[in-house]
Amino acid sequence: MASTASMSNNVENLSPQIIRGVVREMQDLVTNPPEGIKVQINEEDVIDIQAYIDGPAGTPYVGGLFKVKLTLGKGFPTEPPKAHFLTKIFHPNVAPNGEICVNTLKKDWKSDLGIKHILLTIKCLLIVPNAESALNEEAGKLLLEHYDDYSQRAKMMTEIHAQQHKCKGLPGEGPLAKKHAGDKKLTAERKKLMKDKKRTLKRL
Repeated sequence: MASTASMSNNVENLSPQIIRGVVREMQDLVTNPPEGIKVQINEEDVIDIQAYIDGPAGTPYVGGLFKVKLTLGKGFPTEPPKAHFLTKIFHPNVAPNGEICVNTLKKDWKSDLGIKHILLTIKCLLIVPNAESALNEEAGKLLLEHYDDYSQRAKMMTEIHAQQHKCKGLPGEGPLAKKHAGDKKLTAERKKLMKDKKRTLKRL
């Protein structure tokens, strides 16, 4: 029942015309996904926008799979949506609670910018962080003063937090992995590896 209630709240906030536009764009993103971005449509709440972003090559986030959520307020599209990382990430422009700070979602927002543009902007932020508008001051400071340390921290966070979604798989991709024999042994080794990494992370 809760999901139905939340959907009706969201739907009441936005006009049917805007909702139709969002649904259309989401369906287009499913049919023609931008490189490294995969959206999920929530049938129960059509404007619950969630996407998976692959960590771009050449960055400390490579190999990770990051889940992002966009929240459309009742002022949308005049007002920008709010964007959050649901996957933990060490990045200057992402607050500890996952909130994303990027000019496109603040002063540079234009009402004709679509969901695809927002997701591509977030992906670009993984490639080119902006230390000037840091929400995570420690990450911003390391990025400017000790890039190697920043990169190491970001890589370790990616290995600990952003790989787990991949193990579970995206919908429809998961259960096969469980059937493999010898999987338990791999899992045990993986857990030990994660424990060691978390210990190292605490020491940094």
